[in-house]
Amino acid sequence: MDKPLKNPPTYLINSVDHALRIAAMLQLEGELTVSQVAERLGVARSTAHRLLAMLVYRDFAVQDERRLYRAGPVLELAAHSPSAASRLRTVALPHLHRLVDVLEESVNLAVRTGDTVRFIASVECSQSLRVGSREGMVFPAHRVTAGLLLLAELTDEELEAVYPAERYADRPADRPDLEGLRTELARVRRNGFVLNQGRSERGVVALGVPVRAPDGNTLAGLSVSMPSGRYDRHRLRSLVDTLSRAAGAIEADLTLSA
Repeated sequence: MDKPLKNPPTYLINSVDHALRIAAMLQLEGELTVSQVAERLGVARSTAHRLLAMLVYRDFAVQDERRLYRAGPVLELAAHSPSAASRLRTVALPHLHRLVDVLEESVNLAVRTGDTVRFIASVECSQSLRVGSREGMVFPAHRVTAGLLLLAELTDEELEAVYPAERYADRPADRPDLEGLRTELARVRRNGFVLNQGRSERGVVALGVPVRAPDGNTLAGLSVSMPSGRYDRHRLRSLVDTLSRAAGAIEADLTLSA
């Protein structure tokens, strides 16, 4: 059985975690104010200002004449123009917030690049015991909910191209068993959703559905994550229906904004 990925470190350094989250926000979203950063992180404006000042000092951020912060030289590759992921994130965020209000659990949106997925948006719930933000984090695609949803769209030949044996020659343990993965992806296609019980992180259950483009291709995976103790298998169909409605609303707004 695969071991879970990226459990939080035993000694979490909040200031470092906050700074990295700000860097991810600037890279994914563009311009932000001190107040917006403070609200997103749940910290005082003075704390947000100090964190931003350090990112400016290290060239991860710059402040313009309007006192807005944006990605600096270190992150400028993603700051040249609004990307498809940035547009998707902007459209999806209101729906993610509404999902959190309805489900009272944390929700995520992730896209695939090659054999990895990146979380482009996360909204945490307000419960004291909750799954934290994954925004900006990158995981192996075959190990997480959104990754399985997106890999399920591929043909056998396309899947082989994502996982060529030569790329994993020096790290064979990182290459999934393609025969087993194909079987799993066929089940994802039949079900139309992914249920991930402790695969990515011990004690966490995630459930996800695809977000599709007008041509039917899957753009992203929309998922809800919760402590395993709060997951009730009798709610599975209800959770899938709620996620699917949210995915449909995101798809509709993407079409309108095209």
